Amino acid sequence: MELIDIGANLAHDSFDADRDGVLRRAAAAGVAQMMVTGSSEDSIGKAIALSAAHPGVLFATAGVHPHHAADLTPETLPALQTLARDTHVVAVGECGLDYFRDFSPRDLQRRAFGWQLELAAATGKPVFLHQRDAHEDFIAILREHRVTRGVAHCFTGGEPERDAYLALGLHIGITGWINDERRGLHLREVVKGIPADRLLIETDAPYLLPRDMKPAPKTRRNEPAYLPYVVRAIALARGEPPEVVAAASTANARRLFGLG
Repeated sequence: MELIDIGANLAHDSFDADRDGVLRRAAAAGVAQMMVTGSSEDSIGKAIALSAAHPGVLFATAGVHPHHAADLTPETLPALQTLARDTHVVAVGECGLDYFRDFSPRDLQRRAFGWQLELAAATGKPVFLHQRDAHEDFIAILREHRVTRGVAHCFTGGEPERDAYLALGLHIGITGWINDERRGLHLREVVKGIPADRLLIETDAPYLLPRDMKPAPKTRRNEPAYLPYVVRAIALARGEPPEVVAAASTANARRLFGLG
């Protein structure tokens, strides 16, 4: 299987000691390409640098996570606009709303989200979206900006949220949440309703280690090499061979993000 991990936080400091090993293990597991999530000015710079060092294998996103929305101001916005136009950047984000933690005031989250959707439209790049406990405001802002190209990253919602995103034209990103028998059982039903041409897969490494790995890794750190576990869980839920899920998600990622 040839796989693409559309969401890995490879700039995270937990990878600093063995990042090259992480990339080697990913390649050995069939993960041919990975998108490195940029969610702050610092992590965007690192994502771009990693992508430049591994052309054709790593690609960057550029955005400000809702946790950091207060840092995106009229004064700092031009720097993000410049980063988003970098040739190694294939999507704007991670951007959106997070009312679960509220690390930034909600009005500033909405302002930062709107600015980034405008930036995506100006650059012609798809959006890499984050939403937690904020669906009504989130979908309203997406509709206001007429967003049609992007991915609902790390989707953990139910059928109503799924259908709302699909109606806009968005793709759905599934992580190891589906492997979690405590929190992700509902996803095994929800994933059946995602059209094959809208399905994307991701690890969100170093987070969301698949809980059904046997034997379990020595640490709780997730990495792209574990993406096949997500594929198998999706395939089992959909009643499809893993190779079918792999081929569809890989083709979708290359088409949406223009991966060479």
